[in-house]
Amino acid sequence: MLLDKDSGTPYLPTPAYFLGGFDIYDREETLGVELEAYNPENPKDRIELIEKYCLNRYEKISYRHKFVLLKSLENALLDKSFDFKKLLEDDPEEYSSLPSGWDEMRNPKAFFKEIFRLASEKWKDDLARASIEDPSTW
Repeated sequence: MLLDKDSGTPYLPTPAYFLGGFDIYDREETLGVELEAYNPENPKDRIELIEKYCLNRYEKISYRHKFVLLKSLENALLDKSFDFKKLLEDDPEEYSSLPSGWDEMRNPKAFFKEIFRLASEKWKDDLARASIEDPSTW
């Protein structure tokens, strides 16, 4: 089983992992202000948000971790009942929050589809390398 490099526990990512770069908790006046300059509904802004704040966070993870992470998103995108809007809801019990208004995104699935598309392009070589291996040996 593939392990998390830092914790040594099984690496079981969810699509929510892709939102970590947008977490403004305790950074509302810095990152929060920066992110509010973008409109995640605007395709051009969406691409810049994903490339600058989402995918760059994963440059140092292994090709296997990228494969498993993207596979979790692919499975969610294929699941007609998966609720992407729920990922954007504010949970006062959690020590995380997204920029103001993101919980009102009209089409959150489109945002995650764009993450999938851009990650698939950016990680193409890593994904190809992982795809020829047997994940049960990780």
